[in-house]
Amino acid sequence: MKQLDVVTFGEAMAMFMANHPGSLHEVSEFTRELAGAETNVAIGLARLGFGSGWASKVGSDAFGTFIINRLKNENVNIDHVLLDSKYPTGFQLKSMVFEGDPEVQYFRKGSAASHLNKDDFNEAYFLEAKHLHMTGIPLALSEDARGFAKHALAFMKKNNRKVSFDPNLRPTLWASQEEMVKEINEVAFQVDTVLPGLSEGEILTGFKNPSDIASFYLDKGVKLVVIKLGPAGAYYKTASEEGTVLGFPVEKVVDTVGAGDGFAVGVISGLLEGLSIKDAVIRGNAIGSLAVQSPGDNDGYPTKEELAKYIEKNLQGVK
Repeated sequence: MKQLDVVTFGEAMAMFMANHPGSLHEVSEFTRELAGAETNVAIGLARLGFGSGWASKVGSDAFGTFIINRLKNENVNIDHVLLDSKYPTGFQLKSMVFEGDPEVQYFRKGSAASHLNKDDFNEAYFLEAKHLHMTGIPLALSEDARGFAKHALAFMKKNNRKVSFDPNLRPTLWASQEEMVKEINEVAFQVDTVLPGLSEGEILTGFKNPSDIASFYLDKGVKLVVIKLGPAGAYYKTASEEGTVLGFPVEKVVDTVGAGDGFAVGVISGLLEGLSIKDAVIRGNAIGSLAVQSPGDNDGYPTKEELAKYIEKNLQGVK
């Protein structure tokens, strides 16, 4: 396995995607796939040729084996994936839609991943990586998972690793919005790059304008804020530069799930390669637009060659 460039952690689930439209209780046939924001990022980076690793716990069950084998096939390093014989792997059901957001129902409470705790943290494994990518989901799963996340952040910062953070808000997993905002921002203030969606930024900061949302985090010491604007593209801001990058045109949106994770893949990979912030955001927009044109969470994520061709072919439309 190649040297790790990026490590991430969180919960992966087996996902059962409906094979035909309709309410989930009416669907009789499903296709099994993999779901998980952090695994999406790890897969996306691996497809671009980076050494990516994912840390977690899965149950000693069929779903856990499925997740491990799928990540192996995607060349994601899983040396820090622990098997749990006591708690199960979570799963979810996802409806088929022809446009917009699908209906998703989760069966994850008490999962093996929610019992990941700071005593499980492997310092040597994380030190192999140059960059840590986090989302807000582990913070919401349980006190144990939150402890693991905060420990990972503190450890990587102490060892001078760069950290990116996608809030990835999941309000239904939190006791209250107040707790969610407090805990998410506590982490966001400590990282190098924050990647919220516009509506997430408004919830977390109270501001509606992308520039004000970005300044809220820059004033706390964050170096770069990139705000996803959906089809309109993305806005970025640092202490010395800012700009808006138009989104890539999409004729038909098949499924929006995984677009934000794909965007993170583009931005992180661009920054790791030393691209300008604008070019990294262009890459993020490109992968996000590819993601919404396919049904699975990460089916549309490209290889490095596919990404280069896609950007070259479509860049005129976003300048």
